[in-house]
Amino acid sequence: AVMCCCGPCAMYRRSALDLLLDQYEAQYFRGKPSDFGEDRHLTILMLKAGFRTEYVSDAYAATLVPDRLSPYLRQQLRWARSTFRDTLLALRLLPGLDPYLTLDVIGQNLGPLLLAFSVVTGMAQVAVTGTVPWWTVLMIASMTMVRCAAASFRARQLRFLAFSLHTPINIFLLLPVKAYALCTLS
Repeated sequence: AVMCCCGPCAMYRRSALDLLLDQYEAQYFRGKPSDFGEDRHLTILMLKAGFRTEYVSDAYAATLVPDRLSPYLRQQLRWARSTFRDTLLALRLLPGLDPYLTLDVIGQNLGPLLLAFSVVTGMAQVAVTGTVPWWTVLMIASMTMVRCAAASFRARQLRFLAFSLHTPINIFLLLPVKAYALCTLS
């Protein structure tokens, strides 16, 4: 099960969509119409209504992806806002879902905060003492490998271990975007 069925990869029963269409079209956050994260929002509405999501490992889908840095960062900003906002909407669902899914939702929200804390304390150590913060490097590497190993184990595919290569991108590009997203949710 997943908390976000990506738009170009998702299929829904028409009867399920018909039941939720009014709620889906009237998407608001803090009293304002919301125009981001519609795929995650629809997935959460489906789960709230008692439907389930299912991952199909042999499915293929085609979509357009950003091919330059600026559009990629704008996409990541939308996705980060959606993750933070829709996690608030889905908190009541978590106890009834698969434990791995709950762990993933917690990781998507607390992971960036813990990573930011690690990076900031590591930079402070370098600035104050002039020494390399090996414990910070080890913590970041450990968090990365635990998350990648859990995903690899759950999917039963070793290729998920390669996701650890995403860590430098996450630290230097996406953490600032996620911080900005959290500060500009509305």
